[in-house]
Amino acid sequence: FIGEEAFHGCLSLASVTIPDSVTSIGDYAFSECSSLTSITIPDSVTSIGKGAFSRCLSLASITIPDSVTSIGDYAFDGCTNLINVNIPQGITSLEQQVFCNCSSLTNIIIPDSVISIGEHAFSYCSSLTSVTIGNGVISIASNAFVDCSSLEKFNGKFASEDGRCLIIDGVLNFFAPAGLTEYTIPDGITSIVRAFSGCSSLTSITIPEGVTEIGLSSFIGCSKLTSVTISNSVTSIGGQAFYGCSGLASITIPESVTSIGFHAFRYCRSLAEVYCKSS
Repeated sequence: FIGEEAFHGCLSLASVTIPDSVTSIGDYAFSECSSLTSITIPDSVTSIGKGAFSRCLSLASITIPDSVTSIGDYAFDGCTNLINVNIPQGITSLEQQVFCNCSSLTNIIIPDSVISIGEHAFSYCSSLTSVTIGNGVISIASNAFVDCSSLEKFNGKFASEDGRCLIIDGVLNFFAPAGLTEYTIPDGITSIVRAFSGCSSLTSITIPEGVTEIGLSSFIGCSKLTSVTISNSVTSIGGQAFYGCSGLASITIPESVTSIGFHAFRYCRSLAEVYCKSS
């Protein structure tokens, strides 16, 4: 066992080989070891504690053996040079912020053993281009992929045909924005929640028939959004849905809409015209 904060803040520590006698790595055991570039974890290890390698700024690659069945919150949070990491087959849950702020991480494959993906698990991974969701995943926190601006494609479970969306039980939860300025939401979706939050390059969006709800924070911070087409099936526009869409000059709201939530169009500083369309 490597205890809690055992090597925390050892700023000159560059390389670590953990012996086969170790079965667990404690909370924050190597956190803020900013010179650490290499670490070997043996097959004897079954758990990696909370924040164990958080803010290891020089760590570029790590191999986690399949013997590991538990990785704690924040375990690799802030490992800004981490390019490659494997998620072992025995893991059932990716805890909150486990790979948050890993700004060099380029792709991730989530194995079939994983059931849940926690809050901000991959948020602010600004170089992440692809994510493969395993067949065992049941739940994904609504903010798991916040500000992944380079994301081009989702693969595997819940992925839309074009790979741009993750759709769970008819709800569009996540969107891969890289390289797109215009987008038509695919058919078969009933509601949108947070999916387009912070898509700073998006200029035009078409919401098709079948969507009934534009939910909480759906397009918050889409500062270049100038064109929004809302279908007649939409009945509600949720709180902060278009908050901070500063480029939006006009919008047509269909007669089918019966409720508009709090701050829905707040700080839409260019909004000069709102049309209410009859069916």
